[in-house]
Amino acid sequence: MPTVGEAAPDFELLNQDGLPVRLSDFRGTRVIIFAFPKANTMGCNNQACSFRDVFPRIESHNTAVLGVSSDSVDVLAGWKQRQKLPYDLLSDPDHKMLDAWDAWGFKLFVIKLPISATRSYWVIDERGILVDQQIGVRPRESVDKALATVKSLSQAG
Repeated sequence: MPTVGEAAPDFELLNQDGLPVRLSDFRGTRVIIFAFPKANTMGCNNQACSFRDVFPRIESHNTAVLGVSSDSVDVLAGWKQRQKLPYDLLSDPDHKMLDAWDAWGFKLFVIKLPISATRSYWVIDERGILVDQQIGVRPRESVDKALATVKSLSQAG
């Protein structure tokens, strides 16, 4: 699991168009990554559309957005188009990235059940350092907290 203050582990996943996207491709830009359980569901629509609605503000802080789930490329492509999402959606069908970032499975007390992605977010700075994360977060809360972190980075830098 990535640790705040350390380099975020690189990964490569296919986006909704079937093209490879690497985290390291974004060096020099801040990145918000959010994990969501399943496209086309109420909570995920809320989260993705909330990121869409504040996307111009996020971009104004030199920040990209990436959504990640175990959904197929085809499902993500349709969802992106329907919801008019301006950022890439990444497919992690084997949940390797989600596992490595501790965002796979539902945690019930001390038992972790491998059901789907755990709604989460991460903020990575321009140098590739993880500066904020929350595993297990409400849809709108992920947007508000990630945006607040990006704003504070802009004010500090």
